[in-house]
Amino acid sequence: MPRAALFQMTAGIDPRANAAALVAAVGEARAGGAAMLFTPEMSGLLDRKRPRAAQNIVPEGQDRVLAAVREAAAKAGLWVALGSLAVEREDGRWANRAFVIDPAGAIAARYDKIHMFDVDLATGESWRESGAYAAGDQAVTVETPLGRLGLTICYDIRFPALFEALGAARCDVIAIPAAFTVPTGQAHWHLLQRARAVEASAYVLAAAQVGRHEDGRETYGHSLAVDPWGEVLLDMGGERPGLGFAEIDPARIAEVRGQLPSLANRREIPN
Repeated sequence: MPRAALFQMTAGIDPRANAAALVAAVGEARAGGAAMLFTPEMSGLLDRKRPRAAQNIVPEGQDRVLAAVREAAAKAGLWVALGSLAVEREDGRWANRAFVIDPAGAIAARYDKIHMFDVDLATGESWRESGAYAAGDQAVTVETPLGRLGLTICYDIRFPALFEALGAARCDVIAIPAAFTVPTGQAHWHLLQRARAVEASAYVLAAAQVGRHEDGRETYGHSLAVDPWGEVLLDMGGERPGLGFAEIDPARIAEVRGQLPSLANRREIPN
């Protein structure tokens, strides 16, 4: 069975430090027998102060974190699902963009986060992702050693239509990299991850940011691997960064879809 590695990290405001942590994780994942490494949302830069962040957000061809991870992936011969980076688009706006990198270091797929995190929480936290980032508009899948992988990012998890599309595409695995807030994580993280795995009859791999970050925010952690029946195979807790592993069993996907063929039984509901 192919093995997935999940990197739970505490990214900061210096892309060089984040790149070094990601490169080290690539080596550790390979040494641990993984076929593919998954990293969190905003792996290259986590900085809520946009004027300062702007100094480090560049077109993807100039992004030092992306270049470092591509080089490390090629050196290790490892697939990497780089949860997301903040990159500058041709129109000058930013994108929250996921990358899948193959063992030659080539970019096999890109996905721009569709759903922007624009919320006001009861704790007083206020976030307006759409103030700087442009939303994507396309679901993305890619073939990997773990099977067909569907790409999502963090807040996307709350929008079932995207996961319905990935289920219809018969994804074997869905990545949900995240930088979840603590209050929303405590309320909904495990519930939503398990629900998305069940409804798509697919593995969910959710690498997450964790702990107190340099920009002052705190993230929930609890990177998860969930099987197609909704069973939690890996929970990395909410205390510290690190690397975890989970086995991806194609026979388990077939077993669940055979017992409960919800994808095959789905019907269109007229408006």
